[in-house]
Amino acid sequence: MNPAQDWYRRRTFHHSAFPAARIAAERDVSVSVCVPARDEAATIGPIVATLLSLVDAGAVDQVVVLDDSTDATATIARSLGAEVHDQSSLRPELGAVQGKGDAMWRALSVLRSEVVCFVDADSEDFGPHFACGLVGPVVCAPRLAMAKGCYRRPLRLGDTTLPEGGGRVTELTARPLLNLFYPELAGFLQPLAGELAARRSLLESLPFVTGYGVDVALLIDAWRAVGLDGLGQVDLDVRQNAHKPLRDLGPMAHAVLGAVVSRLVAEGRVGPADGHAFLLPVAGELVEHRLLAEERPPLVPAAAGA
Repeated sequence: MNPAQDWYRRRTFHHSAFPAARIAAERDVSVSVCVPARDEAATIGPIVATLLSLVDAGAVDQVVVLDDSTDATATIARSLGAEVHDQSSLRPELGAVQGKGDAMWRALSVLRSEVVCFVDADSEDFGPHFACGLVGPVVCAPRLAMAKGCYRRPLRLGDTTLPEGGGRVTELTARPLLNLFYPELAGFLQPLAGELAARRSLLESLPFVTGYGVDVALLIDAWRAVGLDGLGQVDLDVRQNAHKPLRDLGPMAHAVLGAVVSRLVAEGRVGPADGHAFLLPVAGELVEHRLLAEERPPLVPAAAGA
């Protein structure tokens, strides 16, 4: 049995093992849940209401919506009682927010707890198990440093929903890359999952890729920091969300590839990539799509000589 298979058997949990009552009874640390959101008025209400019920149950201390919307997302979230911050209001000296990873990095300035959980804002049929399942392995035995979500992703095509087929960038880009270059991490079923819970001390020690590559980069960097046994994954059953058109997946896959290659370059395993432009055919022309390749530094840099 290779290390990934061994880890998969020992460090894959099901959300049902971590109900809110167990977390409330066993945790000895504070917990914040953050929902980065952009124009998610259709789904943000039930998500916020569910998360606030976990505050009432004693499983969560803080619910934050990190908003970058032009619709009513912020108004809905605030009316329900969530703490809402405009993404651009956090660390304004750095200029405009440069994508999802930058928003997550900036969110650490307002998330007060020792354990931080991120959940996506576009999940349909969101239940308390999304947050509880992720937080559970970090605050209950075996008390891991980070837990990522995994799930089955149905693919919805118009009025038809197929039981499998979502997560196309995962299957065609992230999973092959990890199997080839980081086989120890091949047991993660959803390496690009935006749902995770981690100890603040770990998140503050890691750089954050500003764009879409943040999730795979955090996974690799966290593994380097705490080892495979410090990480886990939690089966959240099913996650249904809106799917992007095929044309949008190329730049996303390129961002994932860029994040992985940047780690390989730092490790001296490949040479530097030249540029981060991505050319897309649009209406008979090749249009340059500029990708976010910047990284935010660790909030708490490692001590010299450590």
